Amino acid sequence: MAIIGIQSLVYGVEDVGRCTDFFEDFGLPLEARSPTESRFRLAEGSTVVVRPLEAARVEGSAIVGPGVQETVLGVDAPQALDALVSDLAADRPLRWDAEGAAHFLTNCGLPLALQLSQRRPLVTAPDPVNSPGKVERLNRSRRWRRRAIPKTIQHAVFAVQDVGASFRFLRRRLGFRVSDFQPGLGLYARCDGAINHHNIFLLNAHAHLPGMDGETRFHHANFGVEDIDEIMVGANYMARRGWEPSHLGLGRHRTDSALFYYLPCPAGGEAEYGADADYVDDAWTPRYWTSPLFGYAHFVHNLPAFFAQEPPWEVRYLTEADLEGGDRRPGG
Repeated sequence: MAIIGIQSLVYGVEDVGRCTDFFEDFGLPLEARSPTESRFRLAEGSTVVVRPLEAARVEGSAIVGPGVQETVLGVDAPQALDALVSDLAADRPLRWDAEGAAHFLTNCGLPLALQLSQRRPLVTAPDPVNSPGKVERLNRSRRWRRRAIPKTIQHAVFAVQDVGASFRFLRRRLGFRVSDFQPGLGLYARCDGAINHHNIFLLNAHAHLPGMDGETRFHHANFGVEDIDEIMVGANYMARRGWEPSHLGLGRHRTDSALFYYLPCPAGGEAEYGADADYVDDAWTPRYWTSPLFGYAHFVHNLPAFFAQEPPWEVRYLTEADLEGGDRRPGG
Protein backbone atom coordinates (compact mmCIF):
# COMPACT_ATOMS: atom_id res chain seq x y z
CA MET A 1 0.00 0.00 0.00
CA ALA A 2 1.36 3.41 -0.88
CA ILE A 3 0.15 6.82 0.22
CA ILE A 4 2.00 9.24 -2.02
CA GLY A 5 1.36 12.57 -0.28
CA ILE A 6 -1.26 15.21 0.38
CA GLN A 7 -3.94 15.29 -2.31
CA SER A 8 -6.06 18.09 -0.85
CA LEU A 9 -6.23 20.52 2.05
CA VAL A 10 -9.74 21.64 3.00
CA TYR A 11 -9.71 24.97 4.82
CA GLY A 12 -12.52 26.26 7.02
CA VAL A 13 -12.31 30.05 7.24
CA GLU A 14 -14.14 33.10 8.54
CA ASP A 15 -14.00 35.09 5.28
CA VAL A 16 -13.89 33.07 2.05
CA GLY A 17 -13.36 36.13 -0.16
CA ARG A 18 -10.40 37.52 1.76
CA CYS A 19 -8.76 34.10 2.07
CA THR A 20 -9.22 33.49 -1.65
CA ASP A 21 -7.51 36.83 -2.35
CA PHE A 22 -4.63 35.80 -0.07
CA PHE A 23 -4.03 32.47 -1.79
CA GLU A 24 -4.28 34.08 -5.24
CA ASP A 25 -1.63 36.63 -4.26
CA PHE A 26 0.41 33.84 -2.67
CA GLY A 27 0.51 32.23 -6.12
CA LEU A 28 -1.82 29.24 -5.91
CA PRO A 29 -3.49 28.71 -9.33
CA LEU A 30 -7.22 29.47 -8.97
CA GLU A 31 -9.55 26.90 -10.54
CA ALA A 32 -12.96 28.12 -9.31
CA ARG A 33 -14.30 30.86 -7.07
CA SER A 34 -17.69 31.56 -5.48
CA PRO A 35 -18.92 33.26 -2.28
CA THR A 36 -19.13 29.87 -0.56
CA GLU A 37 -16.17 27.93 -1.97
CA SER A 38 -12.92 28.50 -3.80
CA ARG A 39 -10.65 25.82 -5.24
CA PHE A 40 -7.01 26.03 -6.27
CA ARG A 41 -5.18 23.33 -8.25
CA LEU A 42 -1.39 23.09 -8.16
CA ALA A 43 0.81 21.80 -10.98
CA GLU A 44 1.16 18.35 -9.38
CA GLY A 45 -2.65 17.99 -9.37
CA SER A 46 -3.20 18.56 -5.64
CA THR A 47 -5.88 21.01 -4.51
CA VAL A 48 -6.60 23.59 -1.83
CA VAL A 49 -10.28 24.10 -1.02
CA VAL A 50 -11.55 27.12 0.93
CA ARG A 51 -15.01 26.96 2.58
CA PRO A 52 -16.82 28.75 5.41
CA LEU A 53 -15.68 27.41 8.77
CA GLU A 54 -18.96 25.80 9.78
CA ALA A 55 -19.37 24.15 6.38
CA ALA A 56 -15.86 22.69 6.50
CA ARG A 57 -15.92 21.41 10.08
CA VAL A 58 -15.96 17.62 10.37
CA GLU A 59 -18.24 16.08 12.99
CA GLY A 60 -16.17 14.67 15.85
CA SER A 61 -13.03 16.58 14.85
CA ALA A 62 -10.69 17.64 17.63
CA ILE A 63 -9.44 20.64 15.62
CA VAL A 64 -10.13 24.01 17.24
CA GLY A 65 -10.35 27.24 15.24
CA PRO A 66 -9.96 28.09 11.55
CA GLY A 67 -7.49 26.51 9.17
CA VAL A 68 -7.25 23.11 7.54
CA GLN A 69 -10.23 21.07 8.76
CA GLU A 70 -9.47 17.93 6.74
CA THR A 71 -6.42 16.48 4.99
CA VAL A 72 -6.99 14.21 1.99
CA LEU A 73 -4.15 11.76 1.37
CA GLY A 74 -3.49 10.47 -2.14
CA VAL A 75 -3.16 6.70 -2.72
CA ASP A 76 -1.42 5.29 -5.78
CA ALA A 77 -3.52 2.20 -6.62
CA PRO A 78 -7.05 0.81 -6.12
CA GLN A 79 -5.68 -2.28 -4.34
CA ALA A 80 -3.82 -0.12 -1.86
CA LEU A 81 -6.89 2.03 -1.23
CA ASP A 82 -9.05 -1.07 -0.68
CA ALA A 83 -6.56 -2.53 1.81
CA LEU A 84 -6.28 0.69 3.80
CA VAL A 85 -10.03 1.26 3.90
CA SER A 86 -10.77 -2.35 4.85
CA ASP A 87 -8.42 -2.11 7.81
CA LEU A 88 -9.82 1.24 8.98
CA ALA A 89 -13.44 0.09 8.66
CA ALA A 90 -12.83 -2.60 11.28
CA ASP A 91 -12.97 -0.09 14.15
CA ARG A 92 -14.30 3.26 12.92
CA PRO A 93 -17.01 4.77 10.69
CA LEU A 94 -16.03 5.72 7.14
CA ARG A 95 -17.89 8.02 4.79
CA TRP A 96 -17.46 7.86 1.01
CA ASP A 97 -18.08 10.95 -1.11
CA ALA A 98 -18.96 11.40 -4.79
CA GLU A 99 -15.29 11.93 -5.70
CA GLY A 100 -14.27 8.53 -4.33
CA ALA A 101 -12.66 9.70 -1.10
CA ALA A 102 -13.09 7.73 2.13
CA HIS A 103 -13.34 10.06 5.15
CA PHE A 104 -12.54 9.09 8.74
CA LEU A 105 -11.13 10.31 12.06
CA THR A 106 -7.86 9.20 13.62
CA ASN A 107 -7.86 8.01 17.23
CA CYS A 108 -6.76 11.52 18.24
CA GLY A 109 -9.54 13.26 16.33
CA LEU A 110 -7.71 14.45 13.20
CA PRO A 111 -10.01 14.30 10.14
CA LEU A 112 -8.33 12.50 7.23
CA ALA A 113 -9.48 11.04 3.94
CA LEU A 114 -7.99 8.62 1.41
CA GLN A 115 -8.46 9.03 -2.34
CA LEU A 116 -6.91 7.61 -5.48
CA SER A 117 -4.40 10.06 -6.90
CA GLN A 118 -2.39 10.25 -10.10
CA ARG A 119 0.24 12.93 -9.69
CA ARG A 120 1.19 15.02 -12.67
CA PRO A 121 4.93 15.05 -13.43
CA LEU A 122 6.63 18.28 -12.42
CA VAL A 123 9.21 20.00 -14.59
CA THR A 124 11.31 22.64 -12.85
CA ALA A 125 14.57 24.33 -13.77
CA PRO A 126 16.19 26.11 -10.83
CA ASP A 127 19.15 28.25 -11.83
CA PRO A 128 22.62 26.75 -11.37
CA VAL A 129 24.52 28.15 -8.38
CA ASN A 130 27.99 29.67 -8.66
CA SER A 131 30.48 29.56 -5.80
CA PRO A 132 34.15 30.52 -5.44
CA GLY A 133 36.16 28.05 -7.50
CA LYS A 134 33.10 26.31 -8.95
CA VAL A 135 31.36 28.06 -11.84
CA GLU A 136 28.04 26.49 -12.87
CA ARG A 137 26.63 29.56 -14.65
CA LEU A 138 28.99 31.24 -17.13
CA ASN A 139 27.92 34.19 -19.31
CA ARG A 140 24.40 33.72 -18.02
CA SER A 141 22.45 35.70 -15.45
CA ARG A 142 19.84 34.29 -13.10
CA ARG A 143 16.20 34.45 -14.20
CA TRP A 144 14.17 37.49 -13.26
CA ARG A 145 10.90 36.36 -11.70
CA ARG A 146 7.65 38.29 -11.26
CA ARG A 147 5.67 35.94 -8.99
CA ALA A 148 6.00 32.83 -6.90
CA ILE A 149 3.88 29.95 -8.21
CA PRO A 150 3.90 27.00 -5.76
CA LYS A 151 3.98 23.66 -7.54
CA THR A 152 3.23 21.20 -4.75
CA ILE A 153 1.83 20.75 -1.24
CA GLN A 154 4.88 19.53 0.63
CA HIS A 155 3.52 19.14 4.16
CA ALA A 156 0.93 20.19 6.72
CA VAL A 157 1.47 20.75 10.45
CA PHE A 158 -0.99 20.11 13.26
CA ALA A 159 -0.60 20.78 16.97
CA VAL A 160 -1.76 17.63 18.76
CA GLN A 161 -2.22 16.79 22.42
CA ASP A 162 -0.27 13.51 22.29
CA VAL A 163 2.43 13.32 19.63
CA GLY A 164 3.26 9.69 20.39
CA ALA A 165 -0.30 8.40 20.13
CA SER A 166 -0.96 10.48 17.00
CA PHE A 167 2.10 9.07 15.28
CA ARG A 168 1.41 5.48 16.31
CA PHE A 169 -1.92 5.67 14.46
CA LEU A 170 -0.27 7.07 11.32
CA ARG A 171 2.42 4.41 11.51
CA ARG A 172 0.36 1.32 12.29
CA ARG A 173 -2.78 2.04 10.28
CA LEU A 174 -1.51 4.14 7.36
CA GLY A 175 2.12 3.04 6.98
CA PHE A 176 3.79 6.38 7.75
CA ARG A 177 7.53 6.46 8.51
CA VAL A 178 9.30 8.65 11.06
CA SER A 179 11.98 10.90 9.54
CA ASP A 180 13.15 12.85 12.59
CA PHE A 181 12.03 13.54 16.16
CA GLN A 182 12.54 16.63 18.31
CA PRO A 183 11.55 15.75 21.92
CA GLY A 184 9.25 18.34 23.42
CA LEU A 185 8.60 19.86 19.99
CA GLY A 186 7.31 17.22 17.60
CA LEU A 187 7.75 14.43 15.08
CA TYR A 188 8.24 14.44 11.30
CA ALA A 189 6.21 11.74 9.50
CA ARG A 190 6.56 10.64 5.86
CA CYS A 191 4.01 8.80 3.72
CA ASP A 192 5.21 5.33 2.70
CA GLY A 193 5.00 6.17 -1.00
CA ALA A 194 6.66 9.60 -0.80
CA ILE A 195 10.25 10.77 -0.60
CA ASN A 196 9.53 14.14 1.00
CA HIS A 197 11.37 14.43 4.30
CA HIS A 198 7.91 14.72 5.85
CA ASN A 199 4.31 15.10 4.72
CA ILE A 200 2.86 15.69 8.20
CA PHE A 201 4.55 17.26 11.20
CA LEU A 202 2.94 16.49 14.55
CA LEU A 203 3.62 19.49 16.77
CA ASN A 204 3.40 19.19 20.56
CA ALA A 205 0.37 21.31 21.53
CA HIS A 206 1.93 21.76 24.99
CA ALA A 207 5.23 23.15 23.67
CA HIS A 208 6.35 26.54 24.93
CA LEU A 209 5.62 28.29 21.65
CA PRO A 210 3.29 31.16 20.69
CA GLY A 211 -0.25 29.91 20.15
CA MET A 212 0.29 26.53 21.80
CA ASP A 213 -2.42 26.10 24.46
CA GLY A 214 -2.80 22.33 24.60
CA GLU A 215 -5.59 22.29 22.00
CA THR A 216 -5.53 20.43 18.69
CA ARG A 217 -5.04 23.08 16.01
CA PHE A 218 -3.90 23.55 12.43
CA HIS A 219 -0.51 25.28 12.42
CA HIS A 220 0.69 25.75 8.83
CA ALA A 221 0.99 24.27 5.34
CA ASN A 222 4.13 24.27 3.21
CA PHE A 223 3.91 24.93 -0.53
CA GLY A 224 6.93 24.06 -2.64
CA VAL A 225 8.65 26.48 -5.02
CA GLU A 226 11.86 26.13 -7.04
CA ASP A 227 14.49 28.10 -5.17
CA ILE A 228 15.39 30.98 -2.89
CA ASP A 229 14.68 33.54 -5.63
CA GLU A 230 11.09 32.34 -6.02
CA ILE A 231 10.62 32.40 -2.24
CA MET A 232 11.75 36.01 -1.92
CA VAL A 233 9.97 37.26 -5.05
CA GLY A 234 6.82 35.77 -3.56
CA ALA A 235 7.52 37.37 -0.19
CA ASN A 236 8.07 40.78 -1.76
CA TYR A 237 4.93 40.48 -3.86
CA MET A 238 2.86 39.64 -0.78
CA ALA A 239 4.25 42.67 1.06
CA ARG A 240 3.43 44.94 -1.89
CA ARG A 241 -0.11 43.58 -1.84
CA GLY A 242 -0.43 44.61 1.79
CA TRP A 243 -0.30 41.24 3.52
CA GLU A 244 1.38 40.96 6.93
CA PRO A 245 5.05 40.06 6.52
CA SER A 246 6.83 37.09 8.04
CA HIS A 247 7.89 37.38 11.67
CA LEU A 248 11.05 35.31 11.10
CA GLY A 249 11.84 36.17 7.50
CA LEU A 250 13.90 33.83 5.38
CA GLY A 251 15.46 30.88 7.18
CA ARG A 252 16.71 27.34 6.77
CA HIS A 253 15.79 24.37 8.97
CA ARG A 254 18.38 21.84 10.05
CA THR A 255 15.97 18.91 10.34
CA ASP A 256 15.14 18.78 6.63
CA SER A 257 17.61 21.37 5.27
CA ALA A 258 14.69 23.32 3.80
CA LEU A 259 14.55 27.02 3.12
CA PHE A 260 11.43 28.56 4.64
CA TYR A 261 9.40 31.75 4.66
CA TYR A 262 6.25 31.75 6.81
CA LEU A 263 3.44 34.24 6.19
CA PRO A 264 0.53 34.85 8.61
CA CYS A 265 -2.53 33.54 6.78
CA PRO A 266 -6.13 34.79 7.16
CA ALA A 267 -7.30 31.23 6.43
CA GLY A 268 -5.69 30.09 9.69
CA GLY A 269 -2.14 29.49 10.86
CA GLU A 270 0.57 30.31 8.36
CA ALA A 271 1.26 29.66 4.69
CA GLU A 272 4.88 28.70 4.01
CA TYR A 273 6.98 28.97 0.90
CA GLY A 274 9.49 26.10 0.93
CA ALA A 275 12.43 25.10 -1.24
CA ASP A 276 15.51 22.86 -1.29
CA ALA A 277 14.32 20.34 1.30
CA ASP A 278 15.87 16.91 1.83
CA TYR A 279 14.34 13.93 0.07
CA VAL A 280 14.59 10.58 1.86
CA ASP A 281 13.48 6.97 1.43
CA ASP A 282 13.50 3.85 3.60
CA ALA A 283 17.32 3.83 3.64
CA TRP A 284 17.22 7.06 5.68
CA THR A 285 18.14 6.79 9.38
CA PRO A 286 15.88 9.01 11.52
CA ARG A 287 17.53 11.33 14.02
CA TYR A 288 16.79 12.36 17.60
CA TRP A 289 17.44 16.06 18.09
CA THR A 290 18.31 16.26 21.79
CA SER A 291 18.27 20.05 21.46
CA PRO A 292 15.00 20.89 19.61
CA LEU A 293 16.19 24.43 18.85
CA PHE A 294 19.32 23.09 17.19
CA GLY A 295 17.14 21.06 14.86
CA TYR A 296 14.71 23.91 14.30
CA ALA A 297 16.92 26.26 12.33
CA HIS A 298 20.34 26.63 10.81
CA PHE A 299 19.64 30.36 10.41
CA VAL A 300 16.81 32.88 10.35
CA HIS A 301 16.82 36.44 9.05
CA ASN A 302 14.84 38.05 11.89
CA LEU A 303 16.46 36.48 14.95
CA PRO A 304 13.76 35.85 17.60
CA ALA A 305 14.44 36.11 21.33
CA PHE A 306 14.19 32.34 21.81
CA PHE A 307 17.00 31.87 19.26
CA ALA A 308 19.26 34.66 20.52
CA GLN A 309 21.81 32.22 21.94
CA GLU A 310 23.16 29.49 19.68
CA PRO A 311 21.68 26.17 20.89
CA PRO A 312 23.96 23.24 21.71
CA TRP A 313 24.88 20.97 18.83
CA GLU A 314 23.12 17.85 20.11
CA VAL A 315 21.78 15.18 17.77
CA ARG A 316 21.95 11.39 17.55
CA TYR A 317 20.18 8.59 15.72
CA LEU A 318 16.65 7.71 16.80
CA THR A 319 15.96 4.35 18.44
CA GLU A 320 12.74 2.37 18.68
CA ALA A 321 12.79 2.94 22.45
CA ASP A 322 12.57 6.69 21.82
CA LEU A 323 9.29 6.12 20.00
CA GLU A 324 7.66 3.56 22.25
CA GLY A 325 8.56 4.42 25.82
CA GLY A 326 10.38 6.46 28.40
CA ASP A 327 9.97 9.99 29.68
CA ARG A 328 11.32 11.47 26.43
CA ARG A 329 8.89 9.70 24.10
CA PRO A 330 6.91 11.82 21.60
CA GLY A 331 4.21 13.66 23.50
CA GLY A 332 5.64 12.55 26.85
